[in-house]
Amino acid sequence: MCISTSEAAFSGTIVYCGRQHHPEHGLIHVLGYQNTAVNLASGPNALMLHLPTEQLTPGQFLSVGRSTDVLERMVDAVRPIAVDIDGIDWMSAQPAAVQVFEHDVYTVLLADDPTAIPTALHQVPAHRRPSLNPDLLRFYADHFPDHTVAVCCFDNADAQRAKPLLLWYPPLDPDQLTVPALDSHTGAAPDLDALVPVDHWVLLSTDEAPSDWGETVDYPNGMRHSLRSYLPTTVMGEYYGDGDTLPNGDFTISHLDLLAGDLDRIKRRQPARR
Repeated sequence: MCISTSEAAFSGTIVYCGRQHHPEHGLIHVLGYQNTAVNLASGPNALMLHLPTEQLTPGQFLSVGRSTDVLERMVDAVRPIAVDIDGIDWMSAQPAAVQVFEHDVYTVLLADDPTAIPTALHQVPAHRRPSLNPDLLRFYADHFPDHTVAVCCFDNADAQRAKPLLLWYPPLDPDQLTVPALDSHTGAAPDLDALVPVDHWVLLSTDEAPSDWGETVDYPNGMRHSLRSYLPTTVMGEYYGDGDTLPNGDFTISHLDLLAGDLDRIKRRQPARR
């Protein structure tokens, strides 16, 4: 369900991508990501996400505060059955080669050059500092040279549902909504020829949708306006799982197909072969 730097098990993955015209930041995509992680390694571990943007800063990671079920509420909207599943400032300064910061249960490293990440690992607390396979970092550098890579370090010996990761960015392609879903849970580079099991809710939104499009999300009263301004009023979504396997890759759909409500046009995207 994602890529980890050592052996791990992930389940109940929820991924969200929304396209919107933000009053401050212009045309952006908002990404949401959440799952249950079980660390099967003897030491720290991390999940890795490749994000289709050239630059990302800690200020673009959104704090969900007490609204920890925000992605689950989107799932409830498209499948209306109960399921168990701070201040934000644009940072205009040029970021460091690798940015390191704390977010929920994670210590996050952001890099546009994944091969630079080992030089910053000493900034990660020892109990969360993973071992990184150079082949995995080279895979990202080779296959996603125009993306930003986020390494989210954790040390959860038991299954734990962290708060959702929620962030925004100016996308490389505003008219293609893509969520990271490449799969490898061993610390090695993903096998692009593999069929992999899936257990994903894929949720999507656009603020250009007509009034009768999608399902309305029931957000809690009192949600902070600074968070609500990044969230959709309506969503569409599909579940992929129940023992299914798919070619290894990300999920993607064009904005035109999303506007038409044609979720059958969601595809698995692979990076270009090198």
